[in-house]
Amino acid sequence: MKAILQRVTEAKVEVDSKTVGEIGIGFLILLGVENGDTEKEADALAAKIAGLRIFTDENDKMNLALADVNGSVLVISNFTLCADCSHGRRPNFMAAARPDTANPLYEYFCKKMHYNGIERVEKGIFGADMKVSLVNDGPVTIEINTKDLKI
Repeated sequence: MKAILQRVTEAKVEVDSKTVGEIGIGFLILLGVENGDTEKEADALAAKIAGLRIFTDENDKMNLALADVNGSVLVISNFTLCADCSHGRRPNFMAAARPDTANPLYEYFCKKMHYNGIERVEKGIFGADMKVSLVNDGPVTIEINTKDLKI
């Protein structure tokens, strides 16, 4: 499972010109579910993200977590994070989990973010053509792959 998180002051997602998810301070999370991912990966990733201390404290040091700033998350499913661009010019998406596996894990991940103390968890619509806008704060952008975590 892969995630790109961006620390934001605001973010929203639209489907068919209608806002379906919107947050203020927090993380915009692009989530890619790969073949072989399970609830174990979702558990580890949600816990890692909820505990990341990348919001600034009174000394302008990255020392605060989402809960410390009453932050929210906007989670967007994004199979293109699983792209393999090692050959040719056209990405291969064979590593991306099929929708019947990916969607339940996406939903589970969102529930686990809430379970890990994040009160407001907004979502896009799985499989939809989404328009995402954000104001990246910093900018701070972090990539996390569960293959790199000690689970």
